[in-house]
Amino acid sequence: MIENEKIEEMMLELEEKAENTVRALENDYGAIRTGRANPRILDRLEVEAYGGMSKLIELGNVSALDAKCLQISLWDKSLLKAVEKAILQSNIGLTPSNDGNVIRLVFPDMTEERRRELVKQAKKMGEESKVALRNHRREAMDIIKKMKTAKELSEDAAALCEADVEKLISTYMGKLETIISAKEKELMSI
Repeated sequence: MIENEKIEEMMLELEEKAENTVRALENDYGAIRTGRANPRILDRLEVEAYGGMSKLIELGNVSALDAKCLQISLWDKSLLKAVEKAILQSNIGLTPSNDGNVIRLVFPDMTEERRRELVKQAKKMGEESKVALRNHRREAMDIIKKMKTAKELSEDAAALCEADVEKLISTYMGKLETIISAKEKELMSI
């Protein structure tokens, strides 16, 4: 790599953006229902409580009882109805069962059609992450071109920097591919 403060800063920023893109895809995939009880599916669920909106995870515990059932234990039992309403209004496709103390969510077996639909959704999310990585690469290449035009970098130095950018982006594209194929496999397994 070229010893240039501006280039080093750009490469660090590029790596951070790429890492954030991968992490965002992993978080998005955590919210996709796979047929197994996964407490992360409720991470983004917001509930109307105490005059405002609160995340469910701030109001109680969510645990997996077994492979097909989640249990939500709230610290304030008066919020059971509000949580039940929030789950019904969300698009997770589960019906809550409230026994007055806890809420249980039973995950039905997914149909082949639903699995294929979720795989399609996962691939779309993966493609969006790849596009984000390509945009980060383009931004980095633009910076290198501008520095070359301004004579801050020689032709050889610019070529080396561009190769470093390509190598970094290729590494993260590989990580995305691994995550996408793992999610696809998980969704299609019964």
